[in-house]
Formats: sequence, C-alpha cells, structure tokens
Amino acid sequence: MKTLMKKQLVLAVKGALMGAANVIPGVSGGTIALLTNIFEELVISIRSFDIKAVRLLLSGQFRAFAAHIHLDFLLPLGAGVLISILSFSRLLKYLFEHHQFYVWSFFFGLILASVFVVLRKIRVASVSGASLFLAGTAAAVSMAFLAPAQENVSLLYLAVCGAVAICSMILPGLSGSYVLMMMGNYQLVMIDAVVDLRVGVLLPFAVGAVIGLVAFARFLSWIFSRFHDQTIALLTGFIFGSLSILWPWKTAIVQTFVAGDQIKAKVTGYTYHAPELSAETAIALAVMIIGAVLIVLLEKSAGCRNKNSSLR
Repeated sequence: MKTLMKKQLVLAVKGALMGAANVIPGVSGGTIALLTNIFEELVISIRSFDIKAVRLLLSGQFRAFAAHIHLDFLLPLGAGVLISILSFSRLLKYLFEHHQFYVWSFFFGLILASVFVVLRKIRVASVSGASLFLAGTAAAVSMAFLAPAQENVSLLYLAVCGAVAICSMILPGLSGSYVLMMMGNYQLVMIDAVVDLRVGVLLPFAVGAVIGLVAFARFLSWIFSRFHDQTIALLTGFIFGSLSILWPWKTAIVQTFVAGDQIKAKVTGYTYHAPELSAETAIALAVMIIGAVLIVLLEKSAGCRNKNSSLR
C-alpha cells in the first residue's frame, strides 16, 4: 500500500513538473516526460483511448476500463499537471512581471542540460540521426522569428489552438505555450482564462485538446516504435533549437492593437544581444546553473530504473 502511494505521489510530482513546463513559452512538458522516463508510457496510455475503451465504459466494466487506459498512471499524473497549471499560472504571471530575465535564464540552463541528457537515449549514432537533429534544430530556431497572430476568441479557433498546443505540449522540445503565443492566444488561454477560470474559453480549448491528443498519440506511438533513435534525434533537435526562444538577453518588440473597445499589446518578436559584464549577468549565469543541475538530478533520480524502454 505504501509502495503504491509512493509511486502515485512520484507520478503526481512528475505531472506537476510537466504542467509547470507547459506554462512557460519555450519549454515543453514532453521534455520533462522524456527526462523522467514516463514519455513512452504516457503515449501508450493516451493511445489506449480507443473503441475498446468506449465499449468497456458503456458496458459498465469500470475495472477493465481503468486497467485498459492505465488509469492508475494517468490519474495521479493528470492531477499533478492540472494542479500545477492552475497554481503556476498565477506565480508565472508575477515572475514574468517582476523577474522575467531570470525566468528565461533558469529555463535556458534547464533546457541546455536537457539536450545532453536526451541525446544519451539514442542507442546507435547514425547519419540519419544527425541529419534529423539538425532539421529539428532548424525548425525550432525558425519559430523564434515568426510573427505571432492576433488574439482570436472564436470557438472553432480555440478548439484548433487546443489541438495544436496539446500536441506540442507532449512533444519534447516543442513548447505548447510558445505555439499558443504564435497563434495569438497565449495570454488569453494560459494566463487570463486559467487565472480567472473563464469556462467559455477553456471548454472549447479543452475539447480540441482531447481530440488532438488522442489522435496524435497514436501517430507518435507508431513512429516511435519503428524509428526510435531517429525520433529521439529529431526531438533533441527541437529541444536544442528552442534555446533561441529562451535566450535571456533579448528585448521584446511590442505592438499595440485594438480588440473591441480595448487597446491591447502583444509581443511580435525579439531583438537579441550578447550579455554584458555585470552583477545581473552573474546572477543569470548562476540561475542557469541551478536549472541545469536540477535536470541532472531529475534524470539521475528517474533514469536508473527505466532506461531506453520501447513502445509496445
């Protein structure tokens, strides 16, 4: 009993880390799942939401349904994600308003260390793997120079945002929050709607997220089982390329626009520059190191038990 409770508590903590990561533009919950060795089990569990699961549920076979969808895994993990998103959004709002530079620094160090940790999961080095790593890096870097769309509150667009963002959230290296920023609805969904619990925004977003997640998990499961090393290489490229989004020494390019009877502002891009010799830079480097050490400790605590497991 104690072992089961401990396992579920550990899953809840991992879910909380995934939820926190998904709130940060440029950081992916999928990266945390990969580092803590639950990524493949997560994909398997999501993939199990199929016709058989529906039949078991409708026929009242609740125990069989729970076993089929790995509910003992998904429930504590999902609870951790949900609680983290609801609570961390408020903290993030404060941190971005008062300490944005150090937030970027912390996650830059965290993601940089993640690249080396995830690369170790590649079993055999190959030219195709190296090529896919470079392709993933280029794709992620190019996102840093895209101009974000304007905010859109239509139900269909919110559902599309949910589907696209959730796929990015479970895909290591691609930030669902950053994708939402590019689609123009990051502030609306991840900050305003979550903090104020705006059901009219969150419900269509959640419907799109569920549909997109189930469909994408099946595709990801298929490609991961057949091209394991190549997939890891591509995902690691995504993670490495996302560093261009997280670079702390940048200045936001802000554009104002009219939305109804309100004047709003949005970030349309950044101008990047090199760090200067200062106390602020020294603190930022220290924060980066803390982020990197956290990833190393996280990988060591979770990586010994479940190395390089394959999707069934």
